[in-house]
Amino acid sequence: MDNTVLIEKTTAFVQQTLRDAEGGHDWWHINRVWHNAKRIAESEQADGLIVELAALLHDIADAKFHNGDEEIGPKTAGDFLGAQNVDEAIIHHVQQIIRHISFKAGFERKVFHSIELDIVQDADRLDAIGAIGIARAFNYGGFKGRELYNPDVKPNLNMTKEEYKNSSAPTINHFYEKLLLLKDKMNTETGKKLAQQRHDFMLAYLEQFYSEC
Repeated sequence: MDNTVLIEKTTAFVQQTLRDAEGGHDWWHINRVWHNAKRIAESEQADGLIVELAALLHDIADAKFHNGDEEIGPKTAGDFLGAQNVDEAIIHHVQQIIRHISFKAGFERKVFHSIELDIVQDADRLDAIGAIGIARAFNYGGFKGRELYNPDVKPNLNMTKEEYKNSSAPTINHFYEKLLLLKDKMNTETGKKLAQQRHDFMLAYLEQFYSEC
C-alpha cells in the first residue's frame, strides 16, 4: 500500500475510534502529537513512516481508560496495521513505541530504544506541558473528579509506578509529579528547545495560581 494512502487510512481509523474520547486524549491530541512528531523528525535521521504511524496510534487504546490494560493499545494498533498488510517489522516497531512512550514506562528499566521512539515520545511530552498541557491536566482531573488544589495534600515526588497509576491527588500536584519533570526528559535537541518555552509558561502559571489562592 502507498504510504500516503496508509496514513490517510490510519488517520480515519483514529478519528473514528476516538470520536467519544476524553478531551485530553481525543483526536485533537493525536493531531497535535502527529504534527509535532513530523516537525521534530525533520532534524533527525528517522523512518518517517514509523514516526507517523506511531504518533497517530500511540493513544488508540490508552491503558488508563481500559482498566489498566497496557497491552490493549499495542494489540489494537497491531490488528489495524495487520489488516492493512503492513510489514511485520513495521508493526512490531510501532507496537514497541506504544508500549514504551508513556511517562509511567519510565518507572521501569528501559528495554527498547529507537530514534523513532525518541521523536514520538518528545512530541507526546510537548502536548503534556505548556498551555495545552495545563488545559489537558485540569480536563482529565475533572473527568476523574479530582480536586483542583488542596494545600494539605503534598505532591509525592517518589512514587512507584503503581502509586502513579492509582493516584487521585489534586490536579495541581500533577505539575510537580510529572509536568515540570518533562523538560529534562526530552530526547531530541528540537524537543528540548520547544519544551523550554512551555516549561517557563507553566512556572508563570503556577506563580499566578498561587497568588490568586
